[in-house]
Amino acid sequence: MKTKTLLVLVLTISSTVLVQGQLKAVSYADGNQKLEGFSGSPKKSNPKKAGVLILPAWMGIDAHSKESAEALSKLGYYTFVADIYGVGNKPANAQEAGKKAGHFKTNYKEYQKRIHLALEQLIKSGANPNDIAVIGYCFGGSGALEAARANMNVKGVVSFHGGLGRDAARSIEPIKPKVLVLHGADDFYVSETEIKAFQDEMRTSKADWQMVYYADAVHAFTQKDAGNDKSKGVAYNEKADKRSWKAMLDFFGELFQ
Repeated sequence: MKTKTLLVLVLTISSTVLVQGQLKAVSYADGNQKLEGFSGSPKKSNPKKAGVLILPAWMGIDAHSKESAEALSKLGYYTFVADIYGVGNKPANAQEAGKKAGHFKTNYKEYQKRIHLALEQLIKSGANPNDIAVIGYCFGGSGALEAARANMNVKGVVSFHGGLGRDAARSIEPIKPKVLVLHGADDFYVSETEIKAFQDEMRTSKADWQMVYYADAVHAFTQKDAGNDKSKGVAYNEKADKRSWKAMLDFFGELFQ
């Protein structure tokens, strides 16, 4: 009996240790559409209980967005990985992802609403509502910029290899959150015309913005599963990945000082 009891105790402790390092699935909703994001709580939070909302790339919640959330939680941030598409709507392939992402880019108010709902979940997890940043990858990077354009109550936003475009018919309003764009210097999916229009928008909106270019980097340069073939326009770049992560952390140091 003693041996059996000891074994149960060891298994229980082991299970607890495993759970501590994982993100917690959180169910929420946008009307009738069920959503499921992932929440991360730091073992020891930063003094301001700052939080970071992570917006995934166009395939929806993936290992990369979860890894970012876990890494930031270890650094003392409350984190939440947003579910933009909703339960049952995860794209099966790039073609489906393009259609779904395109829908939210065109119907940007819907995208902004899903981001806002995720922000509410981040705050519920314990993050200070007045000390929050939004980061996003690719499609999620476009979303981070939408959070800034909507003047959500966030200190700043970070776009990793995200789309910069917006409908030219949209009015340009003053942007309060600080903006950091981390961009591959050889990313041919974002045209020079789009870059110029974005920079003009930032100037017109009187935003506090920065744009950093990374040499030899194309689209998705932070995503290890993107391969190494630059000619495809999508490839991982270790140096750009590490440099952009550091740039983000330095930006956070400024936001949450």
